[in-house]
Amino acid sequence: MSHEYHDLPFWRKYIFSTDHKMIGLQYGITAWIFLLLGFCMVLLMRWQLAYPGQPLPLIGGWFGEDRMPGGIMLPEFYNQLGAMHGTIMVFMGIVPLAVGAFGNYIVPLQIGAPDMAFPKLNMTSYLCYLAGGVVMLASFFLPGGAASSGWTSYPPLAVIAPIGQTAWIIGMVFLISSSLLGALNFIVTIFQLRAPGMTWMRLPFFVWAQLVTAFLLLLAFPPLEAGAVMQLMDRVAHTSFFMPAGLIVSGQHVVNTGGGSVLLWQHLFWFLAHPEVYVLILPAMGIVTEIIANNIRKPIWGLKSMTYSIIAIGFLSFVVWAHHMYITNMGTAISAFFQTTTMIISIPSVIILTCLFISLWGGSIRFNTSMLFALAFLPMFGIGGLTGLPLGLATPDIHLHDTYYVIGHFHYVVAPGTIFALFAGIYYWFPKITGRKMNEVLGQLHFWPSLVCMNFIFFPMLIQGLAGVSRRLYDGGASYAHAQPVLYLNVVMSTAAFIMAAAQFFFIINLFWSMFKGKKVTSDNPWEATTLEWATPTPPGHGNFEHPVTVYRGPYEYSVPGAPKDFSPQCEP
Repeated sequence: MSHEYHDLPFWRKYIFSTDHKMIGLQYGITAWIFLLLGFCMVLLMRWQLAYPGQPLPLIGGWFGEDRMPGGIMLPEFYNQLGAMHGTIMVFMGIVPLAVGAFGNYIVPLQIGAPDMAFPKLNMTSYLCYLAGGVVMLASFFLPGGAASSGWTSYPPLAVIAPIGQTAWIIGMVFLISSSLLGALNFIVTIFQLRAPGMTWMRLPFFVWAQLVTAFLLLLAFPPLEAGAVMQLMDRVAHTSFFMPAGLIVSGQHVVNTGGGSVLLWQHLFWFLAHPEVYVLILPAMGIVTEIIANNIRKPIWGLKSMTYSIIAIGFLSFVVWAHHMYITNMGTAISAFFQTTTMIISIPSVIILTCLFISLWGGSIRFNTSMLFALAFLPMFGIGGLTGLPLGLATPDIHLHDTYYVIGHFHYVVAPGTIFALFAGIYYWFPKITGRKMNEVLGQLHFWPSLVCMNFIFFPMLIQGLAGVSRRLYDGGASYAHAQPVLYLNVVMSTAAFIMAAAQFFFIINLFWSMFKGKKVTSDNPWEATTLEWATPTPPGHGNFEHPVTVYRGPYEYSVPGAPKDFSPQCEP
C-alpha cells in the first residue's frame, strides 16, 4: 500500500534518523571528529618522543599537574595517549568512516535500493557507536585516567589497571555491538534489495568490498566481545579467565588469580584484530577502484579476478591471526602453518593491486584531487604489504616483534593507505552529497604535503625498528644505548607530523567552504560515471530514485566501441 511522504521534525530527521544517507553522514561527521582527536593525541606523543623531558610550549599547562607537571609529560599519560590513539583511530575512526559512513551512504545507491534493509537497526548501530566513543573519551576524566594497556588491552596488565580500563572495555562492547548490527544490515541489504538486473557480477567492486567486510565483522567480532566480557568479569567480579596463578604485583601476591591464561586473550583478540586489518583495507580498495575506473575512462583490467581475490582474502583472513604470536612459544609446526597462510593471503592482495596498476596503462587519466589520493594509495599500500612479509615469518619476527618496524608497517597500510583512500572518496562523492564540487587548488595543497610528510613520518620507523628500538618507549629510546644512532629520526618524524597537521587545515577549509561556496554541479552525474548512485537526484531524496531502475550491464563500461559516448551507465538500455 502506498503512503505519502511527510517532512519529519528536526530531531527525527537529523538526530534519530532512519534514512541511510543521514546515518552515513552522522557516522562520517562523528568519525572525523574522533580521527581529529586521535591525531591530536599522537601529536602530543610525537612532541614527547622528539623532545623528551622538555615542557610542551603554550598548551602544556592545559593537561593538569597529574598528567604533565610543568608541561612535561609523565610516562603514565604517554601510555594513556598511546592506548587511546590506537583504539580511536581503528575502532572509532577509520572503520566507522569506511564502513559506517561510506558503506551506509553509497551501498544502497549503488545497488538500486531505496534504503537499508533494517532502517531502525541502522539507527541503533550508530547510536551504539556514539555511546561507545563517548564512554571511552570520558575515561580521561576518571581517577587514574584513561586506559593505558595499549590498544590490545593485554592482561594481566589490563586487569590490574585503573578504572579507565573498565570504561575502555564497556566502550568496546558498545562499538562491537554497533559493528555487528551494521554488518548484519549490510549483508541482508546486498542480498535482498538489489535492483532488477543487478546480478552478482554486475555489482560494483565497492559493494563487493563492503559485503566481504560485513562478513568479516559478523564472524570475527563475537569472540572479542566474549573476551571483553570475560576481561570485565576479571576486573569487577574477580574471576580468573585471563589471570594466571602466582601473580605478584608491586611485591604483593594477587589473591584473586589462578588458572587463567593470558594467551587466551591474545587468541580471542587477534582472531578479530587480523580480520580487522582487512576491514580497514577492503573498503579502501573498493573506493580506489571506483575512482580509478572513472578517471582512466576505460574498464578495470581483471575485474573478475579482483572480485574472486577479495572473497579469498575474506576466507584466508581467519587463518592467519597467530602470526602476531610467534614469540609465545607456540611450537614450530603451528608457526609453519601460520607462516604459510600469511604468505598465501598476500597473493590476492597483490592480484588486486596489480590489476589496478595494469588498468592505468593506456588510460586517458584525469588527475583531479580524488584521483591523486587514489593513485597514492597504490604504492603506499604496496610498501605496507611488502614490509609486512618479514613479520609474517617467525624467524625475522623474533627480532622485529614489538619494535617500531611493526608500527611503520601497520601505519603504511592504514594511514597513507586507507586514510588516503577515504580522502579520495570524500573528494569523489562530495558533489553527489552536496551538489557542489570541492576546490581543486585547496585539494592539491592538501594532497602533496600529506603524501610527502606521511613518508617522512613512517619510513624512519622502519629504520628504527631494524635498529631494535622498542615501541611504547615514552622517551623514544633515549635511555637505550642501541637506540642512540637513530634517535635523531624522532625529530624528523615529529617535524613531519606537525607539518602534516598544518596541511589538514587546507582540507578542513575546503570542506566547509565548498559546502556553501563550492562550484555547483550542472548535472546529477558530474564525473560522467557509470554506477547507479549517479542516476539519483543530487543530493538523493527520500527513497533515493525518482523511478525504479533496472540494470543492463556491468559497472565500469567506459569507452565501449560503437557507443555514442565514452561512458555507458548501468541503468541505460
